[in-house]
Amino acid sequence: MADTPRPSAEPAPAKPTPDSTRRSEKSRRAIFDAALALVGEVGYPKTTIEGIAARAGVGKQTIYRWWSSKADVLLEAFIDLSAQAAEAADRSQVLGERAEYVIPDTGDLAADLKLVLRATVDELQNPKFEIPSRALAAEGVVNEALGVEFVTKLLEPQLQLYVKRLRSAQDKGDLRPDIDPRIALELFVSPLAQRWLQRTGPISYAYTDTLVDYALYGLAPRG
Repeated sequence: MADTPRPSAEPAPAKPTPDSTRRSEKSRRAIFDAALALVGEVGYPKTTIEGIAARAGVGKQTIYRWWSSKADVLLEAFIDLSAQAAEAADRSQVLGERAEYVIPDTGDLAADLKLVLRATVDELQNPKFEIPSRALAAEGVVNEALGVEFVTKLLEPQLQLYVKRLRSAQDKGDLRPDIDPRIALELFVSPLAQRWLQRTGPISYAYTDTLVDYALYGLAPRG
Protein backbone atom coordinates (compact mmCIF):
# COMPACT_ATOMS: atom_id res chain seq x y z
CA MET A 1 0.00 0.00 0.00
CA ALA A 2 1.43 3.29 -1.05
CA ASP A 3 2.18 5.80 1.59
CA THR A 4 -0.29 8.61 1.84
CA PRO A 5 1.40 11.79 0.60
CA ARG A 6 2.11 14.19 3.40
CA PRO A 7 0.92 17.72 2.93
CA SER A 8 3.77 20.00 2.05
CA ALA A 9 4.84 22.44 4.71
CA GLU A 10 3.40 25.90 4.38
CA PRO A 11 5.91 28.45 3.14
CA ALA A 12 7.25 30.77 5.78
CA PRO A 13 5.55 34.15 5.70
CA ALA A 14 7.51 36.68 3.72
CA LYS A 15 9.33 39.29 5.75
CA PRO A 16 7.87 42.75 5.30
CA THR A 17 9.79 44.85 2.85
CA PRO A 18 11.50 47.77 4.59
CA ASP A 19 9.73 51.02 3.91
CA SER A 20 12.45 53.15 2.33
CA THR A 21 10.20 56.21 2.45
CA ARG A 22 9.84 56.03 6.22
CA ARG A 23 13.54 55.32 6.62
CA SER A 24 14.43 58.33 4.46
CA GLU A 25 12.07 60.60 6.36
CA LYS A 26 13.57 59.46 9.67
CA SER A 27 17.05 60.22 8.35
CA ARG A 28 16.01 63.62 7.04
CA ARG A 29 14.49 64.53 10.39
CA ALA A 30 17.64 63.44 12.21
CA ILE A 31 19.79 65.49 9.82
CA PHE A 32 17.62 68.60 10.24
CA ASP A 33 17.74 68.32 14.03
CA ALA A 34 21.50 67.76 14.01
CA ALA A 35 22.20 70.68 11.68
CA LEU A 36 20.12 73.16 13.67
CA ALA A 37 21.56 71.98 16.98
CA LEU A 38 25.15 72.23 15.77
CA VAL A 39 24.85 75.68 14.21
CA GLY A 40 23.38 76.93 17.48
CA GLU A 41 26.14 75.34 19.56
CA VAL A 42 29.28 76.00 17.53
CA GLY A 43 28.19 78.57 14.93
CA TYR A 44 27.95 78.33 11.17
CA PRO A 45 31.70 78.28 10.30
CA LYS A 46 32.40 75.27 12.56
CA THR A 47 29.32 73.34 11.47
CA THR A 48 30.34 70.71 8.91
CA ILE A 49 28.67 68.02 6.87
CA GLU A 50 30.81 65.47 8.74
CA GLY A 51 29.65 66.84 12.08
CA ILE A 52 26.01 66.83 11.01
CA ALA A 53 26.31 63.25 9.76
CA ALA A 54 27.95 62.04 12.96
CA ARG A 55 25.35 63.67 15.16
CA ALA A 56 22.46 62.44 13.03
CA GLY A 57 23.84 58.90 12.94
CA VAL A 58 23.97 58.72 9.15
CA GLY A 59 26.71 58.45 6.58
CA LYS A 60 28.16 61.56 5.00
CA GLN A 61 27.10 60.31 1.58
CA THR A 62 23.49 60.17 2.78
CA ILE A 63 23.59 63.94 3.22
CA TYR A 64 25.32 64.57 -0.09
CA ARG A 65 22.70 62.44 -1.81
CA TRP A 66 20.08 65.07 -0.94
CA TRP A 67 22.02 68.31 -0.51
CA SER A 68 25.12 69.81 -2.09
CA SER A 69 26.26 71.92 0.87
CA LYS A 70 25.66 72.63 4.54
CA ALA A 71 23.92 75.87 3.53
CA ASP A 72 21.36 73.85 1.58
CA VAL A 73 20.85 71.54 4.56
CA LEU A 74 20.28 74.45 6.92
CA LEU A 75 17.97 76.26 4.53
CA GLU A 76 15.67 73.27 4.21
CA ALA A 77 15.94 72.58 7.94
CA PHE A 78 14.81 76.13 8.66
CA ILE A 79 11.85 75.90 6.31
CA ASP A 80 10.87 72.66 8.01
CA LEU A 81 11.35 74.19 11.46
CA SER A 82 9.08 77.12 10.60
CA ALA A 83 6.37 74.73 9.45
CA GLN A 84 6.67 72.75 12.69
CA ALA A 85 6.45 75.89 14.80
CA ALA A 86 3.33 76.99 12.97
CA GLU A 87 1.69 73.61 13.44
CA ALA A 88 2.59 73.50 17.14
CA ALA A 89 0.99 76.91 17.63
CA ASP A 90 -2.21 75.60 16.01
CA ARG A 91 -2.10 78.25 13.32
CA SER A 92 -4.19 76.32 10.82
CA GLN A 93 -5.84 79.55 9.72
CA VAL A 94 -2.43 80.89 8.71
CA LEU A 95 -1.37 77.77 6.85
CA GLY A 96 -2.45 76.28 3.58
CA GLU A 97 -2.99 72.57 3.01
CA ARG A 98 0.67 72.10 2.07
CA ALA A 99 1.96 73.87 5.22
CA GLU A 100 2.86 76.98 3.32
CA TYR A 101 2.46 80.34 4.97
CA VAL A 102 -0.61 82.24 3.91
CA ILE A 103 -1.61 85.62 5.28
CA PRO A 104 -5.36 85.50 5.80
CA ASP A 105 -7.65 87.93 4.03
CA THR A 106 -10.69 88.33 6.25
CA GLY A 107 -11.41 91.85 5.06
CA ASP A 108 -9.83 93.35 8.19
CA LEU A 109 -6.24 94.16 7.23
CA ALA A 110 -5.15 95.24 10.72
CA ALA A 111 -6.47 92.05 12.32
CA ASP A 112 -4.88 89.86 9.65
CA LEU A 113 -1.45 91.46 10.03
CA LYS A 114 -1.63 91.36 13.82
CA LEU A 115 -2.48 87.66 13.73
CA VAL A 116 0.54 86.79 11.60
CA LEU A 117 2.95 89.02 13.53
CA ARG A 118 1.79 87.55 16.84
CA ALA A 119 2.57 84.11 15.46
CA THR A 120 5.98 85.44 14.41
CA VAL A 121 6.61 86.64 17.97
CA ASP A 122 5.86 83.13 19.23
CA GLU A 123 8.34 81.69 16.77
CA LEU A 124 11.09 84.19 17.56
CA GLN A 125 10.76 83.47 21.27
CA ASN A 126 10.95 79.70 20.81
CA PRO A 127 14.50 78.63 21.79
CA LYS A 128 14.40 75.84 19.21
CA PHE A 129 14.12 78.49 16.52
CA GLU A 130 15.88 81.40 18.18
CA ILE A 131 19.26 79.81 18.94
CA PRO A 132 20.16 78.56 15.43
CA SER A 133 18.45 81.55 13.83
CA ARG A 134 20.66 84.02 15.69
CA ALA A 135 23.76 82.03 14.73
CA LEU A 136 22.81 82.10 11.06
CA ALA A 137 21.79 85.76 11.15
CA ALA A 138 25.18 86.69 12.61
CA GLU A 139 27.01 84.67 9.96
CA GLY A 140 24.91 86.21 7.20
CA VAL A 141 26.27 89.65 8.12
CA VAL A 142 29.87 88.65 7.36
CA ASN A 143 29.21 85.87 4.86
CA GLU A 144 27.57 87.64 1.94
CA ALA A 145 26.92 84.49 -0.10
CA LEU A 146 25.10 82.83 2.80
CA GLY A 147 23.14 85.99 3.55
CA VAL A 148 22.02 86.36 -0.06
CA GLU A 149 20.99 82.71 -0.29
CA PHE A 150 18.87 82.81 2.86
CA VAL A 151 17.22 86.10 1.90
CA THR A 152 16.49 84.89 -1.62
CA LYS A 153 15.27 81.40 -0.78
CA LEU A 154 13.68 81.84 2.63
CA LEU A 155 12.97 85.43 3.63
CA GLU A 156 11.88 87.06 0.38
CA PRO A 157 9.23 84.42 -0.48
CA GLN A 158 7.67 85.07 2.93
CA LEU A 159 7.79 88.84 2.44
CA GLN A 160 6.03 88.45 -0.90
CA LEU A 161 3.04 87.09 1.01
CA TYR A 162 2.78 90.45 2.75
CA VAL A 163 3.05 92.16 -0.63
CA LYS A 164 0.13 90.09 -1.90
CA ARG A 165 -2.01 90.93 1.14
CA LEU A 166 -1.23 94.65 0.94
CA ARG A 167 -2.03 94.72 -2.77
CA SER A 168 -5.37 93.11 -2.01
CA ALA A 169 -6.03 95.90 0.50
CA GLN A 170 -5.10 98.47 -2.14
CA ASP A 171 -7.57 96.95 -4.57
CA LYS A 172 -10.31 97.32 -1.95
CA GLY A 173 -9.39 100.93 -1.23
CA ASP A 174 -8.08 100.22 2.28
CA LEU A 175 -4.61 101.54 1.43
CA ARG A 176 -3.40 104.43 -0.68
CA PRO A 177 -2.98 103.38 -4.32
CA ASP A 178 0.35 105.16 -4.65
CA ILE A 179 2.29 103.15 -2.06
CA ASP A 180 4.79 100.42 -2.90
CA PRO A 181 3.70 97.33 -0.91
CA ARG A 182 7.25 95.95 -0.81
CA ILE A 183 8.44 99.08 0.96
CA ALA A 184 5.31 99.46 3.06
CA LEU A 185 5.66 96.03 4.68
CA GLU A 186 9.01 97.08 6.12
CA LEU A 187 7.18 99.53 8.39
CA PHE A 188 6.12 96.64 10.62
CA VAL A 189 8.40 93.73 9.65
CA SER A 190 11.77 95.46 9.85
CA PRO A 191 11.37 97.05 13.32
CA LEU A 192 10.42 93.65 14.74
CA ALA A 193 13.44 92.00 13.14
CA GLN A 194 15.80 94.70 14.36
CA ARG A 195 14.49 94.67 17.93
CA TRP A 196 14.81 90.88 18.03
CA LEU A 197 18.27 90.70 16.45
CA GLN A 198 19.84 93.55 18.41
CA ARG A 199 17.82 93.07 21.59
CA THR A 200 16.97 96.77 21.70
CA GLY A 201 13.74 96.02 23.56
CA PRO A 202 11.26 93.25 24.34
CA ILE A 203 9.09 91.79 21.61
CA SER A 204 5.47 91.09 22.45
CA TYR A 205 1.98 91.01 21.00
CA ALA A 206 1.45 94.57 22.24
CA TYR A 207 4.56 95.71 20.41
CA THR A 208 3.64 94.15 17.05
CA ASP A 209 0.02 95.29 17.37
CA THR A 210 1.32 98.83 17.83
CA LEU A 211 3.60 98.53 14.81
CA VAL A 212 0.61 97.57 12.68
CA ASP A 213 -1.51 100.45 14.03
CA TYR A 214 1.23 103.00 13.41
CA ALA A 215 2.01 101.66 9.94
CA LEU A 216 -1.58 101.51 8.75
CA TYR A 217 -2.24 105.04 10.00
CA GLY A 218 0.42 106.28 7.63
CA LEU A 219 -0.69 104.03 4.78
CA ALA A 220 -4.41 104.79 4.96
CA PRO A 221 -6.12 106.76 2.17
CA ARG A 222 -6.08 110.53 2.61
CA GLY A 223 -9.16 112.67 2.96
